[in-house]
Amino acid sequence: MRLTQIKLAGFKSFVDPTEIPIPGSLVGIVGPNGCGKSNVIDAVRWVLGESQARHLRGETMDDVIFNGAGARKPVGRASVELVFDNSLGKAAGQWSQYAEISVKRVLTRNSESAYYINNLHVRRRDVADVFLGTGLGGRAYAIIEQGMISRIIEAKPEELRVFLEEAAGVSKYRERRRETELRLADTRRNMVRVDDIRRDLARQLEHLTAQAGVAERYHALKKEYAATQNHAWWLKKHEALNQQGRLLRDIARQTIELDAETARLRAAEARLETLRAAHYASADALHASQGALYAANGEVARLEQEIQHQRDRRSRIDQQIGALQSERDRQSGQQQTAQNNLIDWRRQHDDAARRVEETRIAGAAIADGLPHAEQALRGCRSALHEVQSCHAEIEKYVQVEQTRCEHASRILQQLASRSERLVNEQRSLWAPDSTLLQQQRVELSEREERLREARAMQQELEQQLSDKEQLRRDTLHSAEACSAKRAGLDARLQALQLLQQRLSKSDQTSAWLTKNHLVDARRLWQSIQVDPGWENALEAVLRERLNAIAVGEFAADSAWLRDLPNAKIALFGTASAAVPENAQSSDASGASTTLADAVSGRAANSESEAEPLRRYLRCNDATVTPVLNEWLYDVYVVPDTPRALRMRAKLPRGAVLVTRDGAIVDHHSVSFHAPDSELHGVLSRKLEIEQLSVQVKSETTALEQVRHAVNEAELQVEQQRDAISEGRASIDAMQRAVHDMQLTILKLSELSDSVARRTAQIAQELQETAAQSALEAEQHEAAQQHLAAHKQQLEALAGQLPAARQRFNAAEQLLVEQRERTQQAQREAQEQAFNFKTCANKINELEESIKAIAFNIEQVCANLSLLSDERLELDEAGLQDALQHALATRREKELAFSLARTALQEAERQLDQTSQERLACEQKLPPLRDRIQDWRLKEQEARLTAEQFAHELTDAGADEAELAAMQEKGVKSGALQTRLAQLDEAITALGAVNLAAFDELKSVSERKIYLDSQAQDLEEAIATLANAIRRIDRETRERLQVTFDQVNQQLGEMFPTLFGGGHAELVLTGEEILDSGLQVIAQPPGKKNASIHLLSGGEKALTALSLVFSLFQLNPAPFCLLDEVDAPLDDSNTERFCELVRTMAQQTHFLFISHNKITMQMAHQLIGVTMQELGVSRIVSVDIEEAMKMQEQAIA
Repeated sequence: MRLTQIKLAGFKSFVDPTEIPIPGSLVGIVGPNGCGKSNVIDAVRWVLGESQARHLRGETMDDVIFNGAGARKPVGRASVELVFDNSLGKAAGQWSQYAEISVKRVLTRNSESAYYINNLHVRRRDVADVFLGTGLGGRAYAIIEQGMISRIIEAKPEELRVFLEEAAGVSKYRERRRETELRLADTRRNMVRVDDIRRDLARQLEHLTAQAGVAERYHALKKEYAATQNHAWWLKKHEALNQQGRLLRDIARQTIELDAETARLRAAEARLETLRAAHYASADALHASQGALYAANGEVARLEQEIQHQRDRRSRIDQQIGALQSERDRQSGQQQTAQNNLIDWRRQHDDAARRVEETRIAGAAIADGLPHAEQALRGCRSALHEVQSCHAEIEKYVQVEQTRCEHASRILQQLASRSERLVNEQRSLWAPDSTLLQQQRVELSEREERLREARAMQQELEQQLSDKEQLRRDTLHSAEACSAKRAGLDARLQALQLLQQRLSKSDQTSAWLTKNHLVDARRLWQSIQVDPGWENALEAVLRERLNAIAVGEFAADSAWLRDLPNAKIALFGTASAAVPENAQSSDASGASTTLADAVSGRAANSESEAEPLRRYLRCNDATVTPVLNEWLYDVYVVPDTPRALRMRAKLPRGAVLVTRDGAIVDHHSVSFHAPDSELHGVLSRKLEIEQLSVQVKSETTALEQVRHAVNEAELQVEQQRDAISEGRASIDAMQRAVHDMQLTILKLSELSDSVARRTAQIAQELQETAAQSALEAEQHEAAQQHLAAHKQQLEALAGQLPAARQRFNAAEQLLVEQRERTQQAQREAQEQAFNFKTCANKINELEESIKAIAFNIEQVCANLSLLSDERLELDEAGLQDALQHALATRREKELAFSLARTALQEAERQLDQTSQERLACEQKLPPLRDRIQDWRLKEQEARLTAEQFAHELTDAGADEAELAAMQEKGVKSGALQTRLAQLDEAITALGAVNLAAFDELKSVSERKIYLDSQAQDLEEAIATLANAIRRIDRETRERLQVTFDQVNQQLGEMFPTLFGGGHAELVLTGEEILDSGLQVIAQPPGKKNASIHLLSGGEKALTALSLVFSLFQLNPAPFCLLDEVDAPLDDSNTERFCELVRTMAQQTHFLFISHNKITMQMAHQLIGVTMQELGVSRIVSVDIEEAMKMQEQAIA
């Protein structure tokens, strides 16, 4: 597999969807520190199944999701996808058939992680299985990131063995061995449990054998006990039957006496019902009188309540009138008070206006003196500033001249030192030989010419590769198109064949067809072909006969005549025909001629001609042709229905016309066809199936040819790529040689030029130094003179400065006093203005209040008028008259109610008297019933006792005749009970008896036999699993040993290549290679160190790379990731490292991160990672070869 693309979205700093193309075998990732380069390595490790956050430089797995930066908000999902080219089919397992494999992992904030391969949801283990044994496993040696070098070198021997196992591809053996060990452990645990159960079963068998003997004695005693018990039950049954007869006679005598008392009770109840009816009538009359009385009372209460309501309303209105009058008086008082206050505030307003004017005039007078004080202060300040400026300027001049003097002294000293240094340097200069330089330049020109020729040839090869890849892509597209076309034809063909197959598999007829062996029988439509356009016509005529089933012969006793299904079925015989084929054909032809003559007379236009439908059919089966001739006899075709209607009057008897769309016309009717069954389209589908079969064969042949062309094109592309790789390696070597020679020539040229330039420069500098020394001496003398003059001026100005400062302070104090008086006047003016404004606001408030009070007085007067009118409307006299009339009515109703109540009381007295008589009769009945019930219970008890013993005897299967014979011997019940007690004591003496001992003994014996067999199977399984583990260990040991030897050999060759000499090897720390650790022994050239930990950082890095690349040589991974592994290397080691990577790039894809310019130069493509937006990484890709071509074209 070959890595072609990395897709990231939301992963760490790659928040935007980012695609990193990997076109070449050497791809470099460059960028400044902190821009997110190593996040690409983390993304690859993460998508391959890394589950520990610390290996991804995080604390939790959620740290890989972009967490926001600057103006970017956090995202809730991170995804990384690796796209591999698997055109060679080297992927493991089921994925080898795909030309491209996509491995994707998605993680959300709720910690839901999902893996996908080619967009199919898979497990993490499935992803690991794809890369198992490729160096991309759990401890992948193909991903070397920051700090990985030290971890490899400093790893424990057991941890280092994991890399060897990964290279040997025994990871899958380890997994199989672990699963086998788990199964073996489970089997051994099962064996232990089975042995325990077997021992328990042996003890149970011994115990159950003893229990079975006790159970046998128990059964004998129980049998004798049952016989004695049956005899005792027979005696008790007959005793109970005798007692039942006596009780039945007593019950009959007592029942007669009970019936007499019951008759007297019924007479009393009849009289009681009559009196109850009279009582009910009196009660109804009382209720009616009571209802009328309640109504009269209600009317009186209503009138009294209404009168009271009017009185309460008059009182409430009087109270409201009084309250409104008080409110009117109060509002009038408030109005008068407000008017008086208004007069006072207007007077205060006039006084405030007068005081405002007075304070304004006083403030203006005070403010006029302020400008004069300010003018005086400015004059004093100006004079003081002028004196201070002069003094400061002269002080500055003094400092400048002092500095000049000191500077001139230092310059003179420096110039003297410089002249001495230049003279010494001029004496030590050395120039290279010009002849050697010229020879180097000639050789460089020759090598550059050879490099240009090689590049031109390489460019031609790459152009040929591009053409061949384009040819391969075109061929692949043709193959895909051809495959898609064939797949479409296959799908259409299978769908049509499925529809045709369903015709013979109807749910209603399938059972009948299967029973009569007709499922595979030929159908009529399978044997005929119809001209295009006439399918509907044939379907309309034949209908269900189109799906007719071919049978041998028709006979009255045929088996298929029995149990016919409830469905439409047509059959036709193939053994013989009712009408000969020649006769059918001649008859059809003759009928056609007759019809044509009858319809058109052979002289009409062609519009009226009709032909037999049989002419549009073809049949290659001689057994079907007679059937078609008979079924289609006198069936003719016409183009459309109107023409058929015009011709139907001339049709012969029994003939019909059919149109293309299936309409059937005869002498008396017209039938229009519509597809109403699954037979519709069966003929057109049959024709299409035949055509599709031919097309599928043709497309299959074409697809095979195209695939052959694809294989040829891919072979040519691979050969061309190999040639390009060899050319690139040669060009790289030539380019390095040219580069080295250019550096040598450049160094020599620069050295010669620099010596000449430096000699001339020293001479010029010596002249300049002498001239500058003379100039500096003159400037030093002038500076000392200027310094003395400025010091005299400074002493003169020092006496004028105190007097000017005293005048300025006095003017400033006067100005402060004048400003305070002005501010005081302004504050007083502001207070008077505030008082004036307050008076105006108060006047406005009082005027508004007076208006509101006047409005309230008007409202109160209006409400008083309304309440007075309402009081006059109240009328109490009419209600008093109605009340008197209601009281009279109530007295009449009270009298009627009293009479009804007296009548009810009399009815109740008579009813109570009759009830007493009935109660006396009822009291006599219970003792009689109780006595009868008691005797009946005793009789029932005797009957149940007899039945119980009878059931006991029946359940026990006792023979009552035999028991009666035994009773003739005069056996007493007491003797039987004594024997029963003795038998019961004997059974009790046996103790607890396991009655199921025989069944349990049988069950346990069978189970023990089964467990013995199972134990034997487990022992065989344990032996099989142990052999499997030994076989896995043997194969693993062999593979590890071979891999160990090969890796050791590769390490012995790789280490001197990177170090330019030295020795390195792997040593086992134990005797058994399966569980032994590995230790690296590395000794660089000239060193005899005893431990690898004594090496420097660069030596450790080269040693680790030697080990990893040795593993690569044995088992090349699909790709290798290097994260700044060249950081501790110097230039010479870096060049050897780059040379080795170029060599290995022919087999392995390298993606590396580096800040080293030498390492960057070996990249075919550079991918720049930038972070212009803080916290967000972006990608910029550059093809080095394309850039070099563009540069050469620009130079040309």
